[in-house]
Amino acid sequence: MEYTHVGRLGLVVSRLCLGTMNFGPHTPEDESHRIMDAAIAEGINFFDTANVYGRHLGVGSTERIIGDWFAKGGGRREKVVLATKVYGQMAEWPNESRLSKLAIRRACEGSLRRLQTDYLDIYQMHHIDRNAWWNEIWEAMDQLKSEGKILYVGSSNFAGWHIARGNEIASKWHTVGLATEQSLYNLTERTIELEVIPALQEYGMGLIAWSPLAGGLLAGALKKVDEGRRSSEYLQDEIEKDRDRLERWEKVCADLGERPSDVALAWLLHQPAVTAPIIGPRTEEQLESSFRALDVRLDGDVLKVLDEIFPGPGGPAPEAYAW
Repeated sequence: MEYTHVGRLGLVVSRLCLGTMNFGPHTPEDESHRIMDAAIAEGINFFDTANVYGRHLGVGSTERIIGDWFAKGGGRREKVVLATKVYGQMAEWPNESRLSKLAIRRACEGSLRRLQTDYLDIYQMHHIDRNAWWNEIWEAMDQLKSEGKILYVGSSNFAGWHIARGNEIASKWHTVGLATEQSLYNLTERTIELEVIPALQEYGMGLIAWSPLAGGLLAGALKKVDEGRRSSEYLQDEIEKDRDRLERWEKVCADLGERPSDVALAWLLHQPAVTAPIIGPRTEEQLESSFRALDVRLDGDVLKVLDEIFPGPGGPAPEAYAW
């Protein structure tokens, strides 16, 4: 396993982050536990979850599965840099969602109970709350820090100016501010190169990339759809809209002798702002297969071809669209 610092922080995490959204809804608890044991055995020390994960099993179900795994002992909790999220609707009563001080505190206490831990390494805001005053947010987060319940604060799905504003106000509080941003980022979706990535680099933050395989489009979708493994109507439509690019993409991967999913992850690992892409295995086999991406090396010529197939916005703003 390879490791890196989170932005300019001293915190060190694995280059792959284990996403747990499938734990419960798609992966039974016993197999979820085996996946987490296998991840630790392979050196993954970075786990991502959220208080709302669980879907039809009920919000909080995924955190409970992770908490039961921690409760087995054997240093499991101590080996993990644990990131969870706050914002989503946990119940129908007022203040059971979003980012008021009351909601943040209640949500944190709930996550700690379900996860069976005394503290969270990274507490991420799952979305911007346009109705929450930044001073209120930082007061809540700093109180949780002072109580030893969270160590770092992160954001997710924030715009560049949200990150800048949050960090500038944090500096007035003489606090670290945002440590990480979790954003949609892959070869097909590169919008964050305009404003979000420049903001992260300016403030020394880490970038956690979600949906690195674009919902399966970058995982050999053309071959799999022919085999009947990509049967959802939505994905079928996406494949047809993007067939020309996907054909070129899968040929490049075939010429490299690598699976498309591994090349897609490797591309992210070659981006200097990226701390770790999130992998979300449903099975232990899927977890093990993800490690190949760490060994895939893409030279300048290959990266240039991938930019031609999946062009970004043209660099950071404003140069991407102005002189």
